[in-house]
Amino acid sequence: MGLITLLSDFGLADGYVAQMKGAIAAIAPQVQVIDLTHLVPPQDIAAGRFCLTSTCPYFPAGTVHVAVVDPGVGGARRAVAVRCEEAFFVAPDNGLLSGILAVTPAVAAVELTEFRYWRTPSPSATFHGRDIFAPVGAHLSSGVPFEQLGRPIDAASLVVLDLPDCRATAEGYAGAIQAVDRFGNLITNFPGGVVAGRPWSVVLGKWTIPGGHTYSDVPRGETLALVGSHGFVEVAVAGGSAGQVLDQTVGAPVILIWQPSVDRH
Repeated sequence: MGLITLLSDFGLADGYVAQMKGAIAAIAPQVQVIDLTHLVPPQDIAAGRFCLTSTCPYFPAGTVHVAVVDPGVGGARRAVAVRCEEAFFVAPDNGLLSGILAVTPAVAAVELTEFRYWRTPSPSATFHGRDIFAPVGAHLSSGVPFEQLGRPIDAASLVVLDLPDCRATAEGYAGAIQAVDRFGNLITNFPGGVVAGRPWSVVLGKWTIPGGHTYSDVPRGETLALVGSHGFVEVAVAGGSAGQVLDQTVGAPVILIWQPSVDRH
């Protein structure tokens, strides 16, 4: 039995998610469908990108991930499918896949030009999630060969979300906030492994924030930096929202600096 995951910014109040699931069931009723989330903030590609990056690696090989955060629906952006070594992705080509593809590089990519795998050859100009992405995911999960879904494209041409790279410096690392979670934690693009075994702090705006281990390391209302469960360094406020307290958001530049070791002898 195949497995499809769904991610979107459609919310839960309307029938959009149910329509996508109906389109899948009409093609592949035997396929298991798991919701990653449908509460991505509306049109927030960066938030959807991070959710895919931090969630998809936990699924078994062969999973088809259908992701729809698509402010450019009906316009010039491409609809694509991407094959990686252990998973498939079906999504708009707007940077939504750029995080996970940095972790799990693409093996092949196609533009979804074969409308026989769509729900209809005349899809809604405002709902490709239902009429293109969900049906293509269902066909792919049911065994349709990836190459039949459309025109081959160069995976290097896929859109990458415009965020500053994480790069080493003489003092540590420079990077950016790549996501803000519902608790207001500011998630950087510094991999947690870079801070292992040495003292460090984070400079964000006018604040210098010490590195710690867990939220309870500081009193309620105090800031700290730590490695979150997603594997990246994040800035948090114990019992509060770092996004609100520090007035920072996605794209804000961040510097990670090494601190002198303390000689305890």
